[in-house]
Amino acid sequence: MKQPLEDHAARFDEKAGEYDESKSEEYRACASLVVDHAAPGPDDTVLDLGTGTGAIALPLAEDAARVIGRDISEGMLEQAREKAAERGLETVEFGEGRFREPAVPDDADVDVVTSNFAMHHLSDAEKREAVDVIAALEPERIVLGDVMFFGEPDPEEPFYSPAVDDPATVGVLADAFTDAGYALTAVEMVHEQVGVLVAERAGTSAGGSAAAEPDGATDSGGVDDS
Repeated sequence: MKQPLEDHAARFDEKAGEYDESKSEEYRACASLVVDHAAPGPDDTVLDLGTGTGAIALPLAEDAARVIGRDISEGMLEQAREKAAERGLETVEFGEGRFREPAVPDDADVDVVTSNFAMHHLSDAEKREAVDVIAALEPERIVLGDVMFFGEPDPEEPFYSPAVDDPATVGVLADAFTDAGYALTAVEMVHEQVGVLVAERAGTSAGGSAAAEPDGATDSGGVDDS
């Protein structure tokens, strides 16, 4: 992580009020794909890490038995709580937590883990640690939407802020999931620097499908590359 955790939290506290309005088409397309791939059942518990203002947690709370949203920014969490109250959603809860310390309640058995546009703040080594922590919760499915490199990023048009962000290649992320005992079952490219990975516990994916190859990514076709 290129900045102390407290600095990251403060930065997002400052932008919490206008965060939703500031998001790009790629972010929105990525969030939609994460929600679609998460597909929780009515008995499932979802853990949403880097939950922000609830872009993933809130729609999933309409279908899941329970959604646990975790973030480092209290300002973002307050926005998420307000939106949940406005929608009358009582199956979602928000609180402080992070990838490597998700603060999952003792009474929660996590079935699905989601995250959108958050893990890229971690270094590659920290991402591996985070995936190991997530895998230890034994969810059936992990859905990660994020800034990630499908090829060499254009240095003239980076889809991230080099001073504070540290995106990984798709290959690095795929290896982290595989080493943690998960198989990639879907890889979707939203932009050459943005994508969604779906990982399922090895041996539990529907139909026993093989892992998807990172270079076999499919284009969502829903956004411009500009």
